[in-house]
Order: sequence, then C-alpha cells, then structure tokens
Amino acid sequence: MTPQPNPEVGAAVKAADRAHVFHSWSAQELIDPLAVAGAEGSYFWDYDGNKYLDFTSGLVYTNIGYQHPKVVAAIQEQAATLSTFAPAFAVEARSEAARLIAERTPGDLDKIFFTNAGADAVEHAVRMARLHTGRSKVLAAYRSYHGGTQQAINLTGDPRRWASDSASAGVVHFWAPYLYRSRFYAETEEQECARALEHLETTIAFEGPATVAAIILETIPGTAGIMVPPPGYLAGVREICDKYGIVFILDEVMAGFGRTGEWFAADLFDVTPDLMTFAKGVNSGYVPLGGVAISGEIAETFGKRPYPGGLTYSGHPLACAAAVATINVMAEEGVVENAARLGSEVVEPALRELAERHPSVGEVRGVGMFWALDLVKDKETREPLVPYNAAGEANAPMLAFGAAARKHGIWPFINMNRTHVVPPCNITEAELKEGLSALDAALSVADEHTR
Repeated sequence: MTPQPNPEVGAAVKAADRAHVFHSWSAQELIDPLAVAGAEGSYFWDYDGNKYLDFTSGLVYTNIGYQHPKVVAAIQEQAATLSTFAPAFAVEARSEAARLIAERTPGDLDKIFFTNAGADAVEHAVRMARLHTGRSKVLAAYRSYHGGTQQAINLTGDPRRWASDSASAGVVHFWAPYLYRSRFYAETEEQECARALEHLETTIAFEGPATVAAIILETIPGTAGIMVPPPGYLAGVREICDKYGIVFILDEVMAGFGRTGEWFAADLFDVTPDLMTFAKGVNSGYVPLGGVAISGEIAETFGKRPYPGGLTYSGHPLACAAAVATINVMAEEGVVENAARLGSEVVEPALRELAERHPSVGEVRGVGMFWALDLVKDKETREPLVPYNAAGEANAPMLAFGAAARKHGIWPFINMNRTHVVPPCNITEAELKEGLSALDAALSVADEHTR
C-alpha cells in the first residue's frame, strides 16, 4: 500500500495523544510519539507519507508482520460468531489455540493457561511454582526482562526494575553467561558456561536449596541484549533444578513462535522446562494474549486442588482466534523456516561484515530473526558507546544513531548501548537487505563517537 499524506489528521491524532494518553516508561513532557497512519507487512508509515521498515516488529511481536489478511479475517469471523465468553466455558477458538500451542511446546508441556500478556504469564508461572513446591524464593538473572507487573518487574534484572523493587518479593538475582562482558573472567564459551553454572549452584547453596521454588530465565534474553547462552548452559540449569527439586521456568515471551528460527528457542538447546511462558508472537500481537505452558507434574498438583488464580479475559475468543490463524499461517507459509534461513544466510553474514567495517560495532549476537549489535566506543577495551542506563546528554550518541536509522527508512529497536535487528519473521530477502543497507548507513553516525 502506498501511504497517502494527510498531515491535518496526523496533527489531530498527535494533539489528542499528547492531551490524554499516558505513555509507558516515559517522562510524559519529554516524548514526541510518532503518529502512525497505517501498516502492512514489514512496513508502517506516518501521516506525512514517510514509510519505515520496521526493524522492531512492534515490540518484538509482529512475527508475521502487520495486517496479515488471514489473521484479520479470523478475528472478524470470530467477532461475528462469538465475540467474547467467560473463561470457565469450553470455547472452540480457545480449545483449538491450546491444542496448536501444545503440539509445538517441548516435552510434556501440554496444558495451557491463558493470560492477557507476557507479564501476567510470568506472574502466574511463579505462583504455580511456589504453590507446587511450597517454597518462596525465585532466582532470576541480571540482564533480563520479565514484564512490568509487580512480581515480573522484581524478577527483571535491568534498570527498569529499580523504581519498583520492593526488596521483599522473594527474588534473588544471579549472573547468567555473557562472554563478551564476562563476570567470570572467562576466555572461552566452555569456561563461561562452567563458571556460570558453578556460580548459580553456589548461589542456591548459600540461599538454601529448600527455600528456592524456581529459577526463571529468558531462553535467549531479549531486550537485555540477545545473549545466546553457550552450549550446555540451559541443560546444566535443568540438571541443577532436578538436583534440588527446583521448578525450571523458561520465559519465551520474546523468543517464542518462530523468532529464533524454531517454534520455541528451547528447541535450539534440546531442553524442556517445567513451565514456559509465551505471548507476543503467539498471534503476532493482533489481540493481546499470553500464557503458561504447564508440565504434567505441575498440572497434576492442581488436579484436585483448585489453582487460586484467574483472569476475566483468560483465553479471550478474539485473541485465541487470532492465535489459531497465526499459527496456521506460520505453518502454511513456512515462516519459522524463513526466519532460520534468512538469519543464517543473510543477517549473520551481513552483520558480521558490518562489524568488520564499523568501529562502533563491538559484537554481533543472535539467531533467526533475533539479533543484537553491541555498540562500543573502543573495540579493544569494549567500553560501551554510552554508559549503563545513560540518559540526557550522556545518551546523545545512541539518540543520534536512532535518528540516522529513521532518516534512512528503518525504525530501530534501541536499548542502552545496543541496537537490535528483530524484523518480522516473514520478511522477504529483498526487504531484509534494504534494512541492513540502511543500518549500515546509520552506523556511520555511531562511528563518529568512537575513538
């Protein structure tokens, strides 16, 4: 679709937003949100006719792009048939969505508890783990993000937690592997893996194994920097959990449903958790939906004992109809395979070539359609391009890079000193190359801040 400029409407949309919308994670008087006129496939556009290739997939959720006709039609059909119904009833869209998800989850994660988003999926997974074990503590990694609700934000291991951290939520943080900025003085992936596992087990020993209900990890951390765990790490965490009777929770809210070139990132590591959270890509974000995939053992805990939790809109028919259509589209159109192929054949070689040419690119990490570039001032010292949690003038180099990316026609996903490459999983090769070319041009601006 060709964008048709309509600046008067755009100005009215912007004015109403600024008058009445309270935006998340923002100082309200310091933001200038773009007024979006439309979107289709891998692109969206504003009311001035400017078109952007979306390298963010919304918030890493439009895995099949915007306005896929089959998903739009499924929502319309469901709205005409049964637009809503209470969660205590069996509804076709809900049952079918659960069946399709369970078919794709690893191991025996065959029971699906639906939530409205990823954060409340994490909340319920932790509640299930605590009730199942009778223990209270949960271990979570630094450099992680698990959501913005109270328990989920306390589990989160980045600065978004600080303002809401009660220090009484039963959360203990630990260091997960990240060789590029190793906390374990490791020089190889094997060392990083072994030392990270030793650190985790030592943390459990000093916290008291009998007090730990769960360990929660993003299978591949997302906004924290897409740090793909080294071979053997997740399997090692699984062994530690089994050793101490701890529930292993994998957060696949961002990594799931094709993002990594597999239905779930856990499949890359041949690991099955006890609980797995999902959201975002399950229906490409067309209608809010999340959930927890539950193992047989934990489901049995609540076989004759009521689970004390629920949501008014759990398994909402419109959201579930969108999930059914999305999963079927992904299977029919080979979206997961597309993400895997383009990730290995196009994205990885292109990003590694950019890293060779641009002094601002310290490291390239990722898999499938899930990549990050660690931007630095100095490749030798690995000093970040901007300080940790930089704001104001200290963050100017990243702001300049973001502005350059948008000028060249891509909308970047930027967090701290990283830019992410997370386009829709069904992006075409031509679109992808167009975006990588624009990224190349934008990195020249970041290069100006290196030494």
